[in-house]
Amino acid sequence: MAIIEHYSKGLIVETPDVAFTYQVSETLRDFDKLSNNSNTLNWNNITNYIGDYLIFPFGANNDLPTIIKDVVDNSYNVPGFLMRKTELLWGAGPKLYQEKIEDNKDVRVRIENTEINNWLKSWNYEEYLLKCCVDYQHVQGVFTRYELNKGYKGNAPFISKLHHHQTNQSRLARFRQSDEKKPTHIIVSDYNLSNINTIGEAKAYPIFDNSKPFEYPNAMMYSNMYTFCTNYYSVPQLYGSLEWINRSTAVPLLFKAFSKNSINLKYHIESPQGYWDKKEKQIKENCANSNQTYSEKMLLDFQYDFLTKIGDALSGDENNGKYIHTIKSLRVDGNNIIEEGWVINVLDQKVKDFVEAHILISQTADKAIAAGVNVHPVLANMTDSGKSNSGGEQIYALLNYLNTGVDIQEMIICKAVNTAIMHNFPNSNVKIGFFHNVPEIQSNISPKDRTKQPI
Repeated sequence: MAIIEHYSKGLIVETPDVAFTYQVSETLRDFDKLSNNSNTLNWNNITNYIGDYLIFPFGANNDLPTIIKDVVDNSYNVPGFLMRKTELLWGAGPKLYQEKIEDNKDVRVRIENTEINNWLKSWNYEEYLLKCCVDYQHVQGVFTRYELNKGYKGNAPFISKLHHHQTNQSRLARFRQSDEKKPTHIIVSDYNLSNINTIGEAKAYPIFDNSKPFEYPNAMMYSNMYTFCTNYYSVPQLYGSLEWINRSTAVPLLFKAFSKNSINLKYHIESPQGYWDKKEKQIKENCANSNQTYSEKMLLDFQYDFLTKIGDALSGDENNGKYIHTIKSLRVDGNNIIEEGWVINVLDQKVKDFVEAHILISQTADKAIAAGVNVHPVLANMTDSGKSNSGGEQIYALLNYLNTGVDIQEMIICKAVNTAIMHNFPNSNVKIGFFHNVPEIQSNISPKDRTKQPI
């Protein structure tokens, strides 16, 4: 009896005489759910509809935030990299300040403003900003909803609180019949907006107008990092690293299969995504012809039976004369000719070479991922094997980050709050930002005041 364990797109298949890993091979930038559109970065001219609104999709299939989440959650190191970036940005936390010029330099001066502080605390601003930091590190954009004080028409208008909204539940939109080409509204749902079956309760909010901040009881803002030649949304920094993340995630999967129950892995099988797409289509057609309701379990059952047969064909001495016949096909995609087909790789049982090769792949992937998420390997606690980073190297890396890597992130993340402060307290000249305790080089500190190494 075959044992099949699912890990994202990968599988471990075990039969009494053979074990192998299996994964769907990816072409161009398929990344699982984006396989229906090979040009996944070109979503500027794609539109969806919800009621009276035209929706600007986030990704070619309107599910890029979900794809980023799934890939990151299945990785053993990327969540740590992104958490470290959040921690580095947060520093000593958000504080109120005023900007001044001293010696021809811009200087931030910490201040205490009881009125503004009480307002911030009334809607738990730290929790809001922390969520915004996490969103920014993943997709370089933040959705915020403003809520005005109730009954403001009889009183002075006032933004009473700010609400964070998840990126997978928020989309830019405009009226279907409008001549306006840019987004005028933001659609929000309690569910994932990439699933058309969960958008019945979606709500539309007008986009916040800085020239008329108190026009609507509720308005929304999308603050983000502009991506070159891309409309509306940011292309996440992680996007170009998704292949490396998948590769690094596959290494622990291979090691698990290799060491579990002392099984030596014999095969690694890759299949084209197109094969399973066709089988899924065939199963759906058969269900339609027989008046059955299709479920994803049907495709999984087919996959189970199919891979069990492959395992039977590959296992055991009595099966030496058996073989598996596969067909490769060529697909033209623009100027590229892409080869698709099943690949069965026989793994040499040289354990040392196998392990060292995959550790090298993992280390290379780690470095590529760190570069992709724009965090210095030293700050990510990632070092070459057997080498420790000096304290000076860590401090210089941190100083470089504080001098160059904070301001733009802070501007985008704190934009909604600072806009609200500007309109609620127009004469205060106060902003909120993240403060950091800047470290000093130990050689510049007297010996008695230097940081002591723990014993």
